[in-house]
Amino acid sequence: MRRIYPDIQDNPDIVQAYAYPDGRPWLRLNMVASTDGAAWLKGRSGGLSSSGDKRIFQVLRGLADVVVAGAATVRKEGYGPVKPRDSWTEIRTGRPEVPPIAVISRSLGFDLDDELFTAATSQTIVITCESAPHERRRELARHADVIVAGEDTVDMPLAVAQLHERGLTRILCEGGPRVNAQLSACGLVDELCLSISPMMVGGGAARIQNGVPAQVRLDLSQVLEEEGVLFCRYTRERAHDGAD
Repeated sequence: MRRIYPDIQDNPDIVQAYAYPDGRPWLRLNMVASTDGAAWLKGRSGGLSSSGDKRIFQVLRGLADVVVAGAATVRKEGYGPVKPRDSWTEIRTGRPEVPPIAVISRSLGFDLDDELFTAATSQTIVITCESAPHERRRELARHADVIVAGEDTVDMPLAVAQLHERGLTRILCEGGPRVNAQLSACGLVDELCLSISPMMVGGGAARIQNGVPAQVRLDLSQVLEEEGVLFCRYTRERAHDGAD
């Protein structure tokens, strides 16, 4: 792997390249897309991934306090609990050995025998709203840390605030596209890490943001490259915050 922007460097330190800024909460999106903008291939993101993308994916998880994803993404991608990694020992000093998964869901249609609830080293978090099925919510609370944010739908600013109250201020969101768009529309996204796969797929795949319109100005802060895959790091352009 090499860095090609803002300077040229072979074998950059990936942990340093994706280090969080000090002294403030930070919400990062991590997504992969084809060159024509598709967020998945045959329904899953794995077909767009590469060995470099997988390495960065694991570093981003190790750096995060919590990994957030929508329920549809959790089901499609077959999420399980995050597992400890020897390479995370130093970067997780003073924190639990793995970040919890936080799943956003209104229906709460989970299999509570799934490893995500039975084998998680850090208790899984479920983010829902008041209108979610109450009996299901009570049952789920015996297996997960349940955050209720909003009335009819999940209130994203409130959900993020409640994660912060739990000390989970470095938030990594892994999608899907509708969750990304909702976070962006609320002005909550600080950074986008986008892996661009050198293929075109066409078809009806979603883009990395779908649904709620959201216009967020970004600065390109870094580009890494490996085997034709570009790993772009964009940060929110603070000078334009008032106009987003």
